[in-house]
Amino acid sequence: MNSDTLRLRREEQAIFRLRALYETYGYAQYKMSKFEEYDLYAHNKSFLVSDNVITFTDTDGKLMALKPDVTLSIVKNTKDQPDALRKVYYNENVYRVSGSTRSFREIMQCGLECIGAVDAYCTAEVLSLALGSLACVSPDHILDVSHLGILSEVLDRVGVSPEGRQTLLAHIRQKDRHDAEAVCAAEGISPERAEPLMRLMALSGTPRRALAVLSALYSDEAWRERVREAERILCVLPEERVRVDFSVVSDMDYYSGIVFQGFVNGIPTAVLSGGQYDRLMERMGHTSHAVGFAVYLDALEALTDAPPAYDADTVLLYDADAPTDRLLAAVQALARDGSTVLALRSLPAKLRCRRVLRFTEEGAKEI
Repeated sequence: MNSDTLRLRREEQAIFRLRALYETYGYAQYKMSKFEEYDLYAHNKSFLVSDNVITFTDTDGKLMALKPDVTLSIVKNTKDQPDALRKVYYNENVYRVSGSTRSFREIMQCGLECIGAVDAYCTAEVLSLALGSLACVSPDHILDVSHLGILSEVLDRVGVSPEGRQTLLAHIRQKDRHDAEAVCAAEGISPERAEPLMRLMALSGTPRRALAVLSALYSDEAWRERVREAERILCVLPEERVRVDFSVVSDMDYYSGIVFQGFVNGIPTAVLSGGQYDRLMERMGHTSHAVGFAVYLDALEALTDAPPAYDADTVLLYDADAPTDRLLAAVQALARDGSTVLALRSLPAKLRCRRVLRFTEEGAKEI
């Protein structure tokens, strides 16, 4: 049993794997302050996982906040360069209400952002890294992917009013066809005209199947080009780990294209979420594009690890007069292969170990 594995919690192990994954693809670590001016979050509350923010007054009288989110800080502090590309990852503490305890906690969060001249490859790479991030957490995972650009265009073609759109989006999230049809009928939209939207709502399948359904919705060249754009991103993803599902609806005031959520078996909520957030960039005065995601490491607490079978691999018992230098050398020799070694004067009654050795003048002897 490796001593490092014993000491690290599941989320800590995940952090090391995630950092290695992101650096392999050339993402540089982004470091930031724990604080931001509260106004940043007050103006973008609907973008946050939770709108509960811990605030305090700084020495100059400004209202500050402990950081509840990382993406907003990165966008705020990144120079707008639409012709360049910046790839960063972060491993930061955020301060918000935890889903597991419903109280404020300091939570370790990992994620990455690709900002600037984002193209189809960049989006596909981010989706691939989202899948890789889920694999770092559990081999049993799935990534749900939607496309708000496609959904928005279908809503426009169907002719849904701005007033009815928000109500309709709530029904799309629930895959509630009956109530969605009622909204369309109330707006004077015929069943035939609303049918592409109903088919989009019902869609949940592999990228290959999804692209076939999307291709059949409309036949004009503008729509075919829209589907080809989606295909350039979706076709590179593994069919067995990706589910295209248009009930994944993020806030359209912030997100503009691909959006996604990641799930692992054993946790009822998403452990990863992200997407293309060009509208957030616009709200913050940027002309650059951006896509990224966050991994919510506090959610991993719901995964229960089996307790280790042993408290230590080896217990080395020694007498009070044992030479300190030789005893230390014996412990170091036993631990050289990564095993855990516990040197004690006596053996506790309930201690669990693989073996017990006695330190003697001739060295460590099994007893």
